[in-house]
Amino acid sequence: MISILQKTGSVLYQIWFYILVAIPILIFLPILVVLSASEKWYPQFFWVARNIWANFILYGMCCIPVIKREEKLVKGKSYMLVANHTSMLDIMMMLKASPNPFVFVGKKELVKIPLFGFFYKRVCILVDRGDSKSRTAVYRRAQKRLNQGLSICIFPEGGVPDEHIVLDSFKDGAFKMAIAHKIPVVPMTFYNNKARLPFTITKGKPGISKVTVHHFFKTENLDEAHKASLREEIRTIILNNLTNSGSK
Repeated sequence: MISILQKTGSVLYQIWFYILVAIPILIFLPILVVLSASEKWYPQFFWVARNIWANFILYGMCCIPVIKREEKLVKGKSYMLVANHTSMLDIMMMLKASPNPFVFVGKKELVKIPLFGFFYKRVCILVDRGDSKSRTAVYRRAQKRLNQGLSICIFPEGGVPDEHIVLDSFKDGAFKMAIAHKIPVVPMTFYNNKARLPFTITKGKPGISKVTVHHFFKTENLDEAHKASLREEIRTIILNNLTNSGSK
């Protein structure tokens, strides 16, 4: 009986998340449509997403963000932001973790989510992981956004891993791009999002959502031959933090 009640509560909790996603979008719909219509207005769109939308969802879900910073981002500088990916909350937590405006590189499937998907395809860099031409186009669009002074965010697992996998293998794209553009890589560990809001609809619970922004990795003196070592060094840092944290 308790198990049934817990699962029912988790399902309602997951539904509540999507309601919270929609409410600020509906309230600010005309403003968001205008701000997403041109790339030059993206910093203003990002401000609304970070300070209103993300806060509304996180605090509405009672997922209180706690962010530890080993190094601080410099205002006006571009970075490559990377983190483990286990939950839809990762989007909101990344927005909270970075005061610098950034653009997500993400899978095109998310455009199917009502309301969210409309803006997602307008302001993010979409990639079809099964299409090599799409992956090539990502680099061109990312270069354009970096030239505009923005940062880039990629979840390097390349998708959401099986729930029982602590941290999946990393794809090369984020590290290859960071080296090519000579921008620092900013690793982050999201400790609790899988427990807060997993992709299993019968699971989830409110609580603290902890993030550590780790020391940055400079790429000025690296070339593509260092791509694999950079990738694995950063993955090891995130994996060690996940396995040693014991966070629930």
